Amino acid sequence: MNTSQLTLALAVAVAAYGHRALAQGAAGTATTPPTQAPATRPVPPTRDPNTPGYVTAKELPDGAVPPANADGNFVVGPTHNPAPEMMVQDGVPQGTISTFTMNSADSRIYPGIARDPGTFGTVDPGDPAKLVVATSHPAPYTRRVAVYVPKQYIPGTAAPFIVGADGPDQLLFTALDNLIAQKRVPVMIAISIANGSGDAQGSQRGLEYDTMSGRYAEFVETEVLPLVEKQYNVKLTKDPDGRATMGCSSGGSAALSMAWYHPELYHRVLTYSGTYVNQQWPPSVETPHGAWEYHERLIPNSPPKPIRIWMDVGDRDLLNPNVMRDNMHDWVVANENMARVLAAKGYHYQFVFARNAGHCDRAVKQQTLPAALEWLWKGY
Repeated sequence: MNTSQLTLALAVAVAAYGHRALAQGAAGTATTPPTQAPATRPVPPTRDPNTPGYVTAKELPDGAVPPANADGNFVVGPTHNPAPEMMVQDGVPQGTISTFTMNSADSRIYPGIARDPGTFGTVDPGDPAKLVVATSHPAPYTRRVAVYVPKQYIPGTAAPFIVGADGPDQLLFTALDNLIAQKRVPVMIAISIANGSGDAQGSQRGLEYDTMSGRYAEFVETEVLPLVEKQYNVKLTKDPDGRATMGCSSGGSAALSMAWYHPELYHRVLTYSGTYVNQQWPPSVETPHGAWEYHERLIPNSPPKPIRIWMDVGDRDLLNPNVMRDNMHDWVVANENMARVLAAKGYHYQFVFARNAGHCDRAVKQQTLPAALEWLWKGY
């Protein structure tokens, strides 16, 4: 799909949704104006990892993290102290961090959209699983890309690498400095890519991260990685076993989508508070429930793929944070379901339920990221 086709498709989606809402309003059905502002997020309840229906998990001593050689389900917390590897250490070689900027005008895949400030959307009166977003339109953006090259990298050699969402991610770079020096992970390059702005349905970030397709992976492969190789004199491996993705929230579901739709490109996935919920927009006939489809249908009904995945969720993670009430906006249940279906299909996975933790909890990340990365790269 070229730039004009993508813009036209988005415009058609907006027009169709707006027409449907207006028609139903004219017929006498009460509707909320499509420019409704996003409501204040409710405070999520605290969940118990032993809730009936949740996966059986091993409760670790407070302050401990799962071992790097074990698959399965674990409970950590309530204390989350930073791992030593999350702090700059004397005598440890530090990688080079460089940044560059990408403009939407230069993108064939993502020419850019935005939702008007102070607006969100309204639930489709005919389908509670669909959101009408009438205020999304083409719009330009810029994004920063941060590239971490470890001191130990030998120019000209093909290196494994990890692609991160919502960058730049200094926590990742610091962890890699220490883990590489300790030989707990391979000498790898990290590419930390900012999103294209906004959040959720109707935004550029939502389009990139919540769309159930391989399009974001294709954007990274064809528009980001060639710039990284050219500008920083590095060579990135083509071996999918040497390629990882990571992210939190919608960046987490995007990380899985990169591997799920392109397993020939990525085999390793790391997610914090993954948005495995119904947040795709525009909607898709193939995946009408968005990323909820991963645990509802796609993973259970597909042959296992060569994907190794680490996941985390907080006991106070998101529950119904917006106007949708479709029983597919519970982040805790979504991640619990992911653990269940991954186990049933025989995947190598590690799932961490964190007590005393919110959505994309920074303290949890500082506690768990080093061990998570070590687990993620086992076997390479």
